[in-house]
Amino acid sequence: MTTAPAGPATAIAPAYGDKVIAVETAGSEPIPDSERHGSPLQLLWTWASPNIEFATVYIGVISVLFFGLNFWQATAALLLGTGLGALTHGILSLDGPRFGVPQMAIGRFSFGYRGNLLPSGVNALVAGVGWFAVNSVSAAFALNTLTDLRPLPSLLIVVVAEIVIGFIGHNFVHVFEKYAFPALAVIFLLAGVWTFKEADLGGSGGGGGIGGFLLAFSAAWGYAAGWNPGASDYSRYLPRTANRLKTVVYPAVGLFVSIAIVSVIGAASATIVAPEGATPTAAFTGHLPGWLSDLVLLAIILGAVSANALNVYSSAMSITSLGLKLPPWLGRSAIVVLCGLAGTAAAWASLADAGHAYEAFLLVIAYWVGPWLGVVLVERWLQSRTPDEVLAARITDRTFSNWPGITALLAGIAVSVPLFSNQEKYVGWVPENWPSFGDITCLVGFAVSAGLYATLRKRDRTDQPTSA
Repeated sequence: MTTAPAGPATAIAPAYGDKVIAVETAGSEPIPDSERHGSPLQLLWTWASPNIEFATVYIGVISVLFFGLNFWQATAALLLGTGLGALTHGILSLDGPRFGVPQMAIGRFSFGYRGNLLPSGVNALVAGVGWFAVNSVSAAFALNTLTDLRPLPSLLIVVVAEIVIGFIGHNFVHVFEKYAFPALAVIFLLAGVWTFKEADLGGSGGGGGIGGFLLAFSAAWGYAAGWNPGASDYSRYLPRTANRLKTVVYPAVGLFVSIAIVSVIGAASATIVAPEGATPTAAFTGHLPGWLSDLVLLAIILGAVSANALNVYSSAMSITSLGLKLPPWLGRSAIVVLCGLAGTAAAWASLADAGHAYEAFLLVIAYWVGPWLGVVLVERWLQSRTPDEVLAARITDRTFSNWPGITALLAGIAVSVPLFSNQEKYVGWVPENWPSFGDITCLVGFAVSAGLYATLRKRDRTDQPTSA
């Protein structure tokens, strides 16, 4: 795709610009050229820091303990799933400098203005409630282990920090992730070295086989690709002339390296016998010396805050992308607070059984992200020769519709979930009869939605808007 031509020169001074301690007011509207700033390098740490946390560790843990893989099988599944999710994340990050809007607003190309209500609404719930709850719970357990403060007060302390960062907005989020990155990287690498010294990497595993491998792959892909719907949220302030290759590579590398290393450390830690009755975080740190254990617990808290600053921010971006006429007081910052409160309630409810809730949540993410990503990537391919001026006009065109997109999305979910889902509370027809299939729901959903969308859109290769 070609880079959008630069807009006309303007003498208007930026109201927000690169200010760090200033509450961002922009929602889903395009960021004007006068407000554009930054470089693609900032995307490296912005996408690395949020994944150097306990939720990433736990992907590796469940691959060994729940899915029955040995360390090497788990590592292969984790790297493959993470690599695919990171690749598409880098590609979608290009939309930021090109159009200057959040990722879910760009979904209007694929689903139409009104059809985009569904994926935007789902992402708001997944990021602002689901992920916010998962990460807040891990941070609360870490604070509980470190200080003996009860889980609920620990949870409340953590969520306040997360909401404040998201409330301030885009520039503060980037700066917070930049300074969190070195501390998180050093502490988790130290923990990794100690963990590998104690781990039984030659263990035979629990006989997970191909089914367990596919479950671990789906969990890793769901985790990495779960960030895809927010890719351009953090690149949309970049200048239109930002280097395209760097805009792809930096977020992809940041996402892949952080998830790959931390999840593999988690898989290694799962081969070490944990103290009986230990909380998930205490089980991970139980074999570490006291000084390092305390540092890791602090890093788990910092990592969760790093992740949830993005989650609650992107949730608010998804709500602004709904295109609803909201009252003036309900701007981006107020929406961040409301999303944070909803996520806090969900976290409170899941404190009692965090492990199983997390396993199910990881797979559910892939169930909707797979079909969504299939439609979005096909649309990118079909619009490759459409002028950016034409595409940019569609973002704000309330009459633009694209029924093949929402049809393909729903069809992918309707086919893949009932047939291939493999969870504790629901097992689809295929894995029920052939357990070796594991869980390939995300792959089937992606393929069905992408194939159906490409077929339905063949009649509309001119890429002209249609009336709703």
